[in-house]
Amino acid sequence: MVLGVVHLLPLPGSPRAESMDAVIARALRDTRTWVQGGVDGLVLENYGDAPFHPESVPPVTVAAMARVLESLRVEVSIPLGVNVLRNAAQAALSLAAVFDLAFVRVNVHCGATVTDQGLIEGRADATLRLRASLPGHPLILADAGVKHGRPLAPRPLEEEAADLWERGGADAVLLTGTATGAPVSPDDWGRVRASVPDTPLLLASGVTPETIRQTREEAAGWIVGTWAKEGQQTAQAPQRDRVEALVSAARSN
Repeated sequence: MVLGVVHLLPLPGSPRAESMDAVIARALRDTRTWVQGGVDGLVLENYGDAPFHPESVPPVTVAAMARVLESLRVEVSIPLGVNVLRNAAQAALSLAAVFDLAFVRVNVHCGATVTDQGLIEGRADATLRLRASLPGHPLILADAGVKHGRPLAPRPLEEEAADLWERGGADAVLLTGTATGAPVSPDDWGRVRASVPDTPLLLASGVTPETIRQTREEAAGWIVGTWAKEGQQTAQAPQRDRVEALVSAARSN
């Protein structure tokens, strides 16, 4: 399962806000490229809103993302998910309920992480209870060792992954490198995969055709953004030939 990331331009209310017409036009363009390249699903992310709110986001952010989702719904039939940065799980679940999304990504679902937004504490208790109260049942994809952050109390990555799955109720665990586009350490992947053999595990940064081929027998999927972009620059447009290369690596025998 290859999931392409639609990195949104800065939304209204953020420091470098673009017009909604520009935001939607870029999102539609990128979405069409991902879909034409053959991905299995898409993740919508307010990537342009940095510096991010640490947890909850203002209503204007949710409204803007809802407007984009409404436009994308007309374009695609593949599964859609959302990641409301930095860690707005309630906003993500609310969007999922309204737009019947397949999944949400929660960067800090359990534990406490020191980030460039300060200390972010996971609220798996509130997230799962909110999901139970809303229509639909989107999957919760939760990061272990989330990029651009460090655990407040350092612990083995495999322990964090086990807690996300066994105690936090995540439906899948994501592994990332240290920053956007950074690869996952093969040692980290091997240790976590061995420690939680029954947990759906996805590579979620630094994904290339080669890393897909290397993990194809063990990974539940891959979340891809930077490698598929023009010049491998996250803020640029995805390139269809690069998307096709990723999809081919995932599906080849």
